[in-house]
Amino acid sequence: MAQTLSSRRQAQPEETPRSAANAPAERLSGYKTVSAMQTIKCVVVGDGAVGKTCLLISYTTNKFPSEYVPTVFDNYAVTVMIGGEPYTLGLFDTAGQEDYDRLRPLSYPQTDVFLVCFSVVSPSSFENVKEKWVPEITHHCPKTPFLLVGTQIDLRDDPSTIEKLAKNKQKPITPETAEKLARDLKAVKYVECSALTQKGLKNVFDEAILAALEPPEPKKSRRCVLL
Repeated sequence: MAQTLSSRRQAQPEETPRSAANAPAERLSGYKTVSAMQTIKCVVVGDGAVGKTCLLISYTTNKFPSEYVPTVFDNYAVTVMIGGEPYTLGLFDTAGQEDYDRLRPLSYPQTDVFLVCFSVVSPSSFENVKEKWVPEITHHCPKTPFLLVGTQIDLRDDPSTIEKLAKNKQKPITPETAEKLARDLKAVKYVECSALTQKGLKNVFDEAILAALEPPEPKKSRRCVLL
């Protein structure tokens, strides 16, 4: 099912495309008719170590990676079925470290939807959503929709994580707090997941697909184009 964009590995014969069929039918009815295998480009941004790479690997391979490796630009692709039509969902991973601030926007052109990620157990990564990430993507791609994505929700109730945060007079980010920020920043919506347990994982990408294809604006006019 998964393939890297660079190697173009073929999916195994027994594998079937992912489906966004769990989305309400009425949300799919207004989509523009397109040719088979249109590509939806989804770019994932956010601070380093919030779980962006794990998010993509867990979704595309159904396996949680055992080691963290800082990412420069790793690309993945999966085939998804939407309303009975096949789409290629191109997933673009980015590096959150400041060293890559000048390189990262090179992956933004033709983006259909952004996933702006933060860890629900990292208040600093949550703060950087409004201080860095949303300003960056809206500067380069003002018309491209984005979702706010909370990651690592499996750690929200983890005693050792809670204790560590408490030592700094901090606590995990609640869904209500994140939803308010999403509204304030005009994100399409807030979604959250765990790449480890896969809770909410498929929904993140289903919602990203819906956001990329949502009317009323024609899809082409919403794609990111660097001037």
